[in-house]
Amino acid sequence: MAAELAALGDWLAVPGVVCLWIAVLLRAPGALRSPEQRGLWLAVATAAAAMTLNLPAVVRYAMTAGPSYAHTVGLVRNLIGVLSAGAVLYFVAAATRGRRLQLASWAGTVLWIGVLLTLDAAAPGHGTHTIPPAGSPVPSLAYWLVLISAHLIANTICVHVCRRYGRRSESRALALGLRLFGLGTALAWVFWFVYLLKALFGSTWALPALPLLMSLHGLLRAAAILVPTLFTLRRALADTTTAWLLWPLWRDLVQTVPYVAFTEPRTGRLLELLWPPVPRDLLVYRKVIETRDAILILGEYVPPGLPELARRHVAGTDVPERQRAAAALACVLKEARRTKLAGLPGQASGATALELPAAMMTSIEGGGLEDEARFLVDVARAYRSPAAAAFAPATRTA
Repeated sequence: MAAELAALGDWLAVPGVVCLWIAVLLRAPGALRSPEQRGLWLAVATAAAAMTLNLPAVVRYAMTAGPSYAHTVGLVRNLIGVLSAGAVLYFVAAATRGRRLQLASWAGTVLWIGVLLTLDAAAPGHGTHTIPPAGSPVPSLAYWLVLISAHLIANTICVHVCRRYGRRSESRALALGLRLFGLGTALAWVFWFVYLLKALFGSTWALPALPLLMSLHGLLRAAAILVPTLFTLRRALADTTTAWLLWPLWRDLVQTVPYVAFTEPRTGRLLELLWPPVPRDLLVYRKVIETRDAILILGEYVPPGLPELARRHVAGTDVPERQRAAAALACVLKEARRTKLAGLPGQASGATALELPAAMMTSIEGGGLEDEARFLVDVARAYRSPAAAAFAPATRTA
């Protein structure tokens, strides 16, 4: 069982490191511009570098390249690990807005690195840094206790802060990112605690699980810093879907009242999405606003009694109850569009018999556009439905 556990950890080592570097590169532009994210990004970047130097293949190569090379790789790996611990503390300080803790994190990092370099230089000649199954730690027990203490202190504080602020945060993305980072940090804490037991008491029973712990820690930290990117992608996918579904209704309405369009429409739906005429993050916003404006203008071409006829017509179809308001509006819009395109006059003095549904009124009164966008998507679906096509009020032929 121990051998299988160690083999699984070694097998996950490369995917874990690759995921870390992908996350680091993807998040670099945004994280480096944001002081709140910079510490988190640096912690993951330095952890990725340390884990790269700890890959089984890298360790084997360093061991076969000679004692001097093995020593350099081991020392650099440990120093980068301490820098990662310092970056974790900096991230905690940034999250809690603790200026003193930020300064203390960097001062402590410099102190830890200085002590490690001093202890390494004072030790007898040695190769790679390790705590062998039998014998004294290399280069010294003091060296390893300083290294382990840096990780345990930083990880303990980080887990506490991630747990505390993850519960309080109103942002789903931030709360999820803190929980994932805290869980990954907790696994790193267990990793170093097992090393502490080995250094002080020679305990080796948990060593086979360490590669798996470190690999899972890497995957969780990669996921933590990718949370904003994943939420952004999800929002972009949702906006793209909404814009795609709105396009037929929006196109017909904009063709009827072209002056509501903020920019010149593209010639096709796919082109509209691939090459939007406005910034991509404003595409749905503009579609909703322009559709609503067109509906308000077409309301002047809705004669009294038409909305009630549409509601009665929809009630006699198999349209579900919750979608009847959208279906009735779709029927009214079809009739109002026919009237406008036929060149018939609107109601006197801009009067309108059209009452906007509650979902659209909430947006007009200062609420979010999400409910209105969902409602208009229902209208767009109903606009091309058999129920809307079959709507033929007597007022059309009167």
